[in-house]
Amino acid sequence: MDLHAKYPALSDLRARAKRRLPHFAWEYLDSGTGTEATTRRNREKLDEILLRPSILHGEIQPRTEIEFLGNRFDLPVGIAPVGMSGLVWPGAERHLAQSAAAANIPYTLSTVASQTPEDVSDVLGPHGWFQLYPPRDPEIRSDMLRRARDAGFKTLVLTVDVPVGSRRERQARSGLTQPPRITPRILGQIATCPAWALGMAQTGMPRMRLIDDYAPNTKGLPSNKHAGYLLRTSPDWDYLRWLRDAWDGPFIVKGVLDPDDATALAAEGVDALWISNHAGRQFDAAPATIEALPGIRDAVNLPLIFDGGAEGGLDILRALALGANFVMMGRGWHYALAALGAPGPTHFADILKADLEANMGQLGLTDLSRVSDRLPP
Repeated sequence: MDLHAKYPALSDLRARAKRRLPHFAWEYLDSGTGTEATTRRNREKLDEILLRPSILHGEIQPRTEIEFLGNRFDLPVGIAPVGMSGLVWPGAERHLAQSAAAANIPYTLSTVASQTPEDVSDVLGPHGWFQLYPPRDPEIRSDMLRRARDAGFKTLVLTVDVPVGSRRERQARSGLTQPPRITPRILGQIATCPAWALGMAQTGMPRMRLIDDYAPNTKGLPSNKHAGYLLRTSPDWDYLRWLRDAWDGPFIVKGVLDPDDATALAAEGVDALWISNHAGRQFDAAPATIEALPGIRDAVNLPLIFDGGAEGGLDILRALALGANFVMMGRGWHYALAALGAPGPTHFADILKADLEANMGQLGLTDLSRVSDRLPP
């Protein structure tokens, strides 16, 4: 099958993923919070960013490689953390880590993943990032960092934009709990998705295995109030300083939208900032991340990561043009995985590369360093 002919865009993968996933799993992956205005705003504001084509450059051979945090990546994009990826597709975290290693891009494992750092260590490759939802208990905190480091993760990502759980009403309506509880309603949804069901029969229903190691007796909680919330705290500046001192490697703070916060974080010695509104899953009145990006770029000289609504190579170029140094995507890789199984993430990486090259050609760019020159005056 020619995947590029049948599924040339993320929208094709998303449509097929929706057909292949039980309703509760789809709602978990696809939903935001509130009226989902922030999710829509992410997309709408990206569409407002225009770039000027440039002509008469002869034959262009665009290069999509990029240097970031001391590493060279084949694409300016990586795989963002998504909790409980295994709910979307059996063995998701291993599939994603393996695909990222093959594509020479970073893969970020969530604290609330359905597989532990040790479970993916043999397929991780050299660019493993570990995303930390901050545990309250100092001993748990230290042990999680040790396990991530020993499993081969080189970069630590502290998520700071979840001080409290969000409501995520679509998830709540779906009946999903953590770990998933098989009710007649859920069973009926599973029965309509044989490929997903067969995979789950082989791997077992997913659970937060890292969290279970520290809180093994919690079950049946709503998916927006899972066991991870029982362990985590809302970090403060002292917590951040402790992590910065404890981690030997690049240290990134994820969930930054305010230039004043960015300036304060730069003063604390973090290595990069991740501009994010949690894909619209936390707060429904947040600015689009592409709106927040220029102000933060003006405020600090740190490397900046962008996420929020990106769907293809053109969106990646838009973010780079406005000051991002790198882009991370979460849902897209999972749509691809649900649509095509294990080959999905590799196909999505191919889509992104082809889309980058096509749009760079229109812009007259041989590399990514001059994309800001194509913004309108």
